[in-house]
Amino acid sequence: MTPEEFRRHGHALIDWLADHQASLPERPVQAPSRPGELRAALPQTPPETSEPFEQVIADLDRLIVPHLSFFQHPRFFGYFPANALPAGVLGDLVSTALGVIGLSWQSSPALTELEEVVTDWMRQMTGLSSAWQGVIGDTASTGTLVALISARERATDYALAQGGLQAEAAPLTVYVSSGSHSSVEKGALLAGIGRDHIRLVPTDAAHAMRADALAELVAADLAAGLRPMAVVATTGTTATTALDPIAAIAEVTSRHGIWLHVDAAMAGSAMILPECRWMWQGIEAADSLVFNPHKWLGVPFDCSLYYVRDPQHLVRVMSTNPSYLQSSVDEEVRNLRDWGIPLGRRFRALKLWFVIREQGVAGLQARLRRDLANAQALARLVADTPDWRVLAPVPLQTVCVRHEPPGLTGEALDRHTRAWAEAVNRSGAAYLTPAMVDGRWLVRVSIGAPGTELADVTATFAAMRHEAEIALSG
Repeated sequence: MTPEEFRRHGHALIDWLADHQASLPERPVQAPSRPGELRAALPQTPPETSEPFEQVIADLDRLIVPHLSFFQHPRFFGYFPANALPAGVLGDLVSTALGVIGLSWQSSPALTELEEVVTDWMRQMTGLSSAWQGVIGDTASTGTLVALISARERATDYALAQGGLQAEAAPLTVYVSSGSHSSVEKGALLAGIGRDHIRLVPTDAAHAMRADALAELVAADLAAGLRPMAVVATTGTTATTALDPIAAIAEVTSRHGIWLHVDAAMAGSAMILPECRWMWQGIEAADSLVFNPHKWLGVPFDCSLYYVRDPQHLVRVMSTNPSYLQSSVDEEVRNLRDWGIPLGRRFRALKLWFVIREQGVAGLQARLRRDLANAQALARLVADTPDWRVLAPVPLQTVCVRHEPPGLTGEALDRHTRAWAEAVNRSGAAYLTPAMVDGRWLVRVSIGAPGTELADVTATFAAMRHEAEIALSG
């Protein structure tokens, strides 16, 4: 493809993307696909010769779009907000086209230094003190894994440089709540902590970790000769957006020298609102923190921010320094390969930089406040509707609901809940995700797509009521 052909096809693709975004409200939210349908429509062998690129673009409409569920749709309320603001899309385009790889500062000075600047911008925007330093990674799953490896090395006085966990006399223990994201348990397992040594801390009526129960578990493990290594607290759990009490948890971790990692993957974006910062009161006592601008803030996936208070420890755990990556300025710069697991890194800072500059802090704050207000409006609407219940506090933008018609309980109620939620999704009118909390199914309505307005929220609740009535009568 020549530069002129690239220009022509690039313009065509930007036009296609703009038209696609504009058409989203008229499309079904969930793909009507059946398993294997797209695979059967694709050639089973690669083309021997080049194809016209116009045909490749045309096949987006013919083959790809009909089999997509649209996270950017104004009636997408599933999982979590996963936004791609246009400014961020353009930033990602530039990053990909430049093709630079951050092996070291010298391999691309702009990549490193822009990342330093935008992570500090985000630190300031979320009210964190200057004691924190950040780095951009792919997902919160990776950030949590890095935190747990760092915790392991602090607890073992850097066992990785000696005999590893095999040489440790006392097993290490990790503490999480039942509301923690599945990536926390996965990270603990990958860090070498066996499932037998992962402690589930009981939660309170608001589904938040109980600090008193944590203290009891830690005391019992110490008495049994085990070594408490890390606590992973959550600001905004996946199912209910519950808020673990960071300050009370930090009192326990500080008393025993336990690493405290805070997973604020989705809710961290809310901290650009000063009125939301009570949600992670005590954060300055944590050792590490992760949150994802690629969720609610609007930066295209993937862009996760991992912050630490002791970067020297992180570098000691993660550093690698082969001769072919050394340079004469290494003592003056930050080599981000030493701040995480991958050796190379993409220029993710560009899309975050583009979004912050194009939106401004005030613009980002206004959109998040809109979503918070819409969540409260939905909660009131549900609470005022007979046989419908809000099942958890609504501190953020997710509302947990259930239709509870008289006489329907237990497994029968679970089947009803899943049936009407699936029917809403299948209809294409909206997209919702069920979740199990306290042993029973509920439905999460997670508000936060860029185009979502109150009318979309109320129309979705109307669709929920409609499908629930049909499921009940059927």
